[in-house]
Amino acid sequence: MTTTAAAVTMTAAGPATMTTVVMMMTTTTTTGETTAGATTTTMAEPAPEQSPRRPPSGVRIRILGWYVVLLAGAIAVGLILQREALLQRLDAQTTESLEQEAQELSTLAREGVNPETGVPFGDDVKAILDTFLSRNLPNDGEVFIALVEGQPPRSTLSPEPLVEDVALVDRWRQLTMSEAGELSTPSGPVRYLAVPLATDGVTTGTFVVANFVGDRQARIESSVLITAAVLLVSLLLATAAAWFVAGRLLRPIQEVTDTARTITEGAFGKRIPIRGNDEVAELARSFNAMVDRLALSFETQRTFISDAGHELRTPITIIGGHLEMLGDDPEERAETMAIVTDELDRMTRMVDDLLLLARSETPDFLRPEPLDLETFVGDVFTKASALGDRDWVLHAEATGVIVADGQRLTQAVLNLVRNAVGHTERGGVITLGSESGGGKVRIWVQDTGTGISPDDHERIFERFARGRDRRRSPDGAGLGLAIVLAIIDAHGGEIELSSALGVGSRFTLVLPGH
Repeated sequence: MTTTAAAVTMTAAGPATMTTVVMMMTTTTTTGETTAGATTTTMAEPAPEQSPRRPPSGVRIRILGWYVVLLAGAIAVGLILQREALLQRLDAQTTESLEQEAQELSTLAREGVNPETGVPFGDDVKAILDTFLSRNLPNDGEVFIALVEGQPPRSTLSPEPLVEDVALVDRWRQLTMSEAGELSTPSGPVRYLAVPLATDGVTTGTFVVANFVGDRQARIESSVLITAAVLLVSLLLATAAAWFVAGRLLRPIQEVTDTARTITEGAFGKRIPIRGNDEVAELARSFNAMVDRLALSFETQRTFISDAGHELRTPITIIGGHLEMLGDDPEERAETMAIVTDELDRMTRMVDDLLLLARSETPDFLRPEPLDLETFVGDVFTKASALGDRDWVLHAEATGVIVADGQRLTQAVLNLVRNAVGHTERGGVITLGSESGGGKVRIWVQDTGTGISPDDHERIFERFARGRDRRRSPDGAGLGLAIVLAIIDAHGGEIELSSALGVGSRFTLVLPGH
């Protein structure tokens, strides 16, 4: 049998320049006297879903909260970017449309022919503007305005709010360079391009193309609002679905909680069902393994307390009985005190062994250091040969150095030797040997004693356990082999046992080699 230790791992282009025999137009872009009012739409953040009253630190609430915050943030950023992109595209389209009308006017003035005379326009500004207005239709939202010196303004839209602004019209009449700008009117924001037409360096007329962008901006805002409403409804539906899905995903955690609650009540039979092969399933699998270990630990503890109580009750009973019968006879008193002292010593050794086993589970149980095997085995043999009148044999072949706690290993080997002495008759052979190979070091104790029944090969390493057909040592408590196992486990090794009744036993300590 082998006992093994467990291991734990817009860019807007400027207006085109127009030059004719009778026209001088240098383009510049300025801001109108009246600045177009900015239209701002404030999007309300989606209202958080009202969830059932639960602890604010619940995992489900936090997952859903982060989900809603991230999704709502992504929606808000997307809407803002969409609105800005649409407004920039509208601005670019408006600028392109204004420049196109100005370019068409320039082409007409430079290459066109007066339809009334059949000759080029020359410096006839009025004819140029009249012909342009009669031949060209404004685009959606556009207005053409013709300002000719000495004549009232003409417009393709009536009534025209821009023409009614006398100060604005007078400023346009006095322009010497093209001017682009934006105005705020009762009808909404207006983008315009004013192109003066000059004869001999003197402005004799002005062509203005204006674009009322308010309706299209309003349509953009409306489209964004509709999109926001749709996304808000989608967010609410997605949140409800996420709440349901999160509940299903976190159900194993609730099952862990319920199972842990039953464990605190002393029940170890319940386990978490394992579904799938994901992280949650791994959690359930690890939890079930932990419960198995707890169940084994509680059972071992229960047995240990029962056995320890039984073992300690015997010397206490002996001490109490002798003290009650203590008489006045000095010889009898001396005999009683000797018995009491012996039982107290046995209790002391038992408590020391229990403390040693308890310490074996702490990190500082071992103090490893380089250990020369040949010297170590020789020293242990010298100590072992003084434990009993037996035929002692040393068979040491292992050499080299390993890292181990020499004192703890000495204690383990001597426990095996005491066990061999206790079950070997006077004159029997006890052999202490060592060998190394395959990255392992083996230290063994072999005797020719009574041997161990195969049924007892596993249980003799339990605390307070003894073989069913073995002699009981008067000062033993059944902790010796348990201590040996704890020491070897701490070294990362294992114990091998070969034994048969009437033949003898061989205990081999297998340690990591060099």
